[in-house]
Amino acid sequence: MNQQEFSLIAATIPTAPGIYKYFDAAGQLIYVGKAKHLRKRVSSYFNKNNNSYKTIELVNRIRKIEFTIVNNERDAFLLENSLIKEYQPLFNINLKDDKTYPYIVVKNEPFPRVFLTRRKIKDGSQYFGPYTSVAKVRDVLDLVKQNIQLRTCKLNLSPANIRKNKFKVCLEYHLGNCKGPCESLQTLEDYHEGIQQLKELLKGNVNGILQGFKTELKQHVEKMEFEKAAFYQNKISQLTLYQSKSTVVNTNTGTIDVFSIIEENDAAYVNYLAVSNGSIIQTKTITLQKKLEETPAEVLAFAIAQMRQVFESEATEIIVPFELDYPDKTISIVVPKAGDKKKLLDLSEKNVNYFTEELKAKKLLKLEDKTQDEKSKVLEQLRIDLHLQELPEHIECFDNSNFQGSYPVAAMVCFRNGEPSKKDYRHFNIKTVEGINDFASMSEVVFRRYKRLSEENAPLPQLIIIDGGKGQLSAALDSIQKLGLTGKTTLVGLAKNQEELFFAGDSSSLQLPWDSESLKLIRRIRDEVHRFGITFHRNKRSKGTFKNELEDIKGIGKQTADLLLKTYRSVKKVREASPKELENLIGLSKSVILIKGFAELDNIKKGPG
Repeated sequence: MNQQEFSLIAATIPTAPGIYKYFDAAGQLIYVGKAKHLRKRVSSYFNKNNNSYKTIELVNRIRKIEFTIVNNERDAFLLENSLIKEYQPLFNINLKDDKTYPYIVVKNEPFPRVFLTRRKIKDGSQYFGPYTSVAKVRDVLDLVKQNIQLRTCKLNLSPANIRKNKFKVCLEYHLGNCKGPCESLQTLEDYHEGIQQLKELLKGNVNGILQGFKTELKQHVEKMEFEKAAFYQNKISQLTLYQSKSTVVNTNTGTIDVFSIIEENDAAYVNYLAVSNGSIIQTKTITLQKKLEETPAEVLAFAIAQMRQVFESEATEIIVPFELDYPDKTISIVVPKAGDKKKLLDLSEKNVNYFTEELKAKKLLKLEDKTQDEKSKVLEQLRIDLHLQELPEHIECFDNSNFQGSYPVAAMVCFRNGEPSKKDYRHFNIKTVEGINDFASMSEVVFRRYKRLSEENAPLPQLIIIDGGKGQLSAALDSIQKLGLTGKTTLVGLAKNQEELFFAGDSSSLQLPWDSESLKLIRRIRDEVHRFGITFHRNKRSKGTFKNELEDIKGIGKQTADLLLKTYRSVKKVREASPKELENLIGLSKSVILIKGFAELDNIKKGPG
């Protein structure tokens, strides 16, 4: 739509607050915006002075404009966010977050069950969350089980069933984790007291529960019921520890939301902390893709609205790093300069900085753009290409490393579900091999790695990649056979230059298409094991923790040894150098010491006789 075409409809545009929708020639919604004054805002897009190439491209695609009038700016803001989330128009900010989050549900039933779920249905049950981490939900539920006696069974505890004595108490009752409502050993009123304690705990309010337990403790002590008193003392200790771990600022801080933002080119990263009674009860960092040179304030306001809706926030105070014109006037916007609230903002900024650094690290491995489904498809393709019996969800890769023919070490990296699992990476100092022998070194480290996994009854990887040719693959296979693990995993060798794959016993190699996702993953794993091994090697050299054959010669120090290796690349070639060459490099006296030293070392190796 050009300026002349727009002028024909300009007078019909409302002057009230509302939202506007742009459609292209195919009738596709390509942009949604909000405005205090619709006519002024829409007219600005067709201004001749607009020099943003992205805005010009948007305007060129517009074929139809629709409007929705609302009562105020707040309603326009909320409606805009709702439409963007539903339709994800091409030119609007794109929130890259399509996860389904877990909830803790209190079921709408007699003696309500409490459990984790990802499905939120309208059945009268009460849902807490959503939570960003399943592990966190399980930790909370474990804490609940230890401190609040609620049932974990799936029995239909209707009043009629209980009256008919249909059920018997289970082991949970005898362990003290349940009060036995199935046999009428607990009243509904008492059970609901436990449910109320659970709700307070999920809201971050531990003090109320602690006070109740302390009252119980005191009563049992007065009655000299010391076993029951110890029971409550244990619960008090657990909850106090939980509170000390989760509280990051003053417990009088109240319920607040904290947001921080970092921008890099067309991307923005926003961290969200939900705080209740001084404890962080939610944390999440999201990625947003800017489309029309939106300001940091516009991006942050959009993210705040989206995140508060997703996590169902009821906080009336929001902490942000800069002044923000937030349309919802029922919300207090705070830019702290000091105190507890500034500490929370600093923590949020620390989290968003960590997130971006992790993202950069993943970009090096080209993993950041793939969803979990896409990663699974790559692993399935790798399974097919390598004729594996199982999906290679667990892959380990080995590489030998040495410096100029000396200082042999090895490295192993581990990938789980297509991503590096850095906690499982391992370095190896070669212990049983003298000199540089890549085959023997590979045999040693593979044996050591899988001997340990076998002793720990840990699962083996579905695929082991040996960075080397047939020789190193055979050496690794020998170790697998010695350990009795033949057939329990698959080994494949990767030629260093041609990117050919070798299987044990095959006369010819397997060459995957150079642009296949399978080979790309293998390259990433190979590059990662190289990086990891080289870094280890470099650190050891810088710390002077290596010792080689040259330094065993009295009178030859580390500096001289390094100079010789740098020049001749290996100890073997140093031995082959002429006396004159050595004299020119390290001087007459040291060259004499070196030659005599080699002779003495050779005599020691030969032994007597």
